[in-house]
Amino acid sequence: MKVSIRGILFDMDGVLISSLGSVERSWAKWGEMRGVDAATAIKTAHGKRAIETVRFLRPDLDDLDELKVIEDLEVADMDDLKVLAGIENLLELLPQRFWTIVTSATRRLTEARLAHAGIARPEHIITADMVTNGKPHPEPYIRGAELLGLRPEECLVIEDSGSGAKAGQAAGCKVLATLFSHSVDALAAADWIVNSLEDVTFTVVGDTLELEFEPVARGVMAD
Repeated sequence: MKVSIRGILFDMDGVLISSLGSVERSWAKWGEMRGVDAATAIKTAHGKRAIETVRFLRPDLDDLDELKVIEDLEVADMDDLKVLAGIENLLELLPQRFWTIVTSATRRLTEARLAHAGIARPEHIITADMVTNGKPHPEPYIRGAELLGLRPEECLVIEDSGSGAKAGQAAGCKVLATLFSHSVDALAAADWIVNSLEDVTFTVVGDTLELEFEPVARGVMAD
């Protein structure tokens, strides 16, 4: 499969870095504090903004207060956070004008995780507290394309969650999903699915990026 695009919109957690341990431990701890089953809290939180997870699980609580609680838990837990395989080389290859980050994490948490991982933060990014509607709503990726000065259809979204893949499709982007945290079935909204970004070759050709990869599956939205 060969794909030509003008920009890449990276999700952060599960695409650039592995923060799965921190996410699961923090949400399990929050669930214990707030009388929510840990497994339910973890499953609900994946790929979504924390504030929306709080609103869904405990609508009776003050969402902003609870957002601060879970944010504090996650910022304090960086023990096993690491850059995913192939990402450091990839970001060295890609000039900054071609990509940005669109994440469901708050700005504070995003900056803490990127700094811990040693990834230079792009000058402009889209974080959870910059949008009115989180993934799977298209707003985050529409905003991300605008940051690059591109139309959504000129961009490729790279995601690892079902809600993120749906957000990218709804925005009008092509979507490449990786199998870091979700199954093929859960990523059906993606155009293509690969095991990891190590399986993708990126080449800069003038003002475009050319990607070459062998999908392990194609989503229901693929042509």
